[in-house]
Amino acid sequence: MSHEIVSPLPGLFYRKPGPGKDNFVEVGDAVEAGQTIGLIEIMKQFTEVRSEVAGTVAEFRIDDNGMVNPGDVVAVIE
Repeated sequence: MSHEIVSPLPGLFYRKPGPGKDNFVEVGDAVEAGQTIGLIEIMKQFTEVRSEVAGTVAEFRIDDNGMVNPGDVVAVIE
């Protein structure tokens, strides 16, 4: 069963905690419930995007540095 992780707010989606850092997770990685998979920045404020379920990252639907709107699907966890 798949679970969609949706953006809670508008902004820029980042898969890394900062420039030169590794991505929080990659497609195929196992994640735990509550684990951070990315960040959304709006006006220099950063909000963590977390998986609500344990599973495997099946895909990202928003590119790194991509714009998101509230309700947009960021990633899918299987």
